[in-house]
Amino acid sequence: MRFNRANVPNMITLFRIVGTFVIFFLQPLSACFFVIYILTGLTDVLDGWIARKTKTASEFGAKLDSIADLLFYTVILVRVLPILLSILPNKIWCAVAVILIVRISAYIVAAIKYRRFASLHTYLNKLTGIAVFFIPFLLITVYVAEYCWVVSAIAAAASLEELVIHLSKHNYEPNTKSIFQKQVHYY
Repeated sequence: MRFNRANVPNMITLFRIVGTFVIFFLQPLSACFFVIYILTGLTDVLDGWIARKTKTASEFGAKLDSIADLLFYTVILVRVLPILLSILPNKIWCAVAVILIVRISAYIVAAIKYRRFASLHTYLNKLTGIAVFFIPFLLITVYVAEYCWVVSAIAAAASLEELVIHLSKHNYEPNTKSIFQKQVHYY
């Protein structure tokens, strides 16, 4: 099989999916957990960066990245949730429930409107991902609750922004980075 540079970003994303399955079986917050966790986090940054730099970005790659992100954060949630439940106050969980309702609403609106799964890679969504990524590292500090409130605020803004974007756009525009981004019309 010949090397094809167009496949490199997708191969990196697939590595994140494999790493995610490995994390599922590791003891949360162990040294091995954090090594694989950091490596999978780096792949999330690298796949998109390499795709943009090599001009090999594709709709398939963006979808695969979204699926890998969803799997990664689902596994992390499942593995770290018992720890978070014992540490965080109930008010944060109410905020998380509201955020999830808004996020799911955005996905439903997009599915109905565009007849497809549509998850945008907005700046706020990226910031949310970065902020959520650091939660396990803060579990051993006394500031974890305060940090989780900040993460919740960022996630709420990102979810609401994506919902508004889907409600206001006539067509699916996967490269939308912000609600404040000017629309470019090609005539």
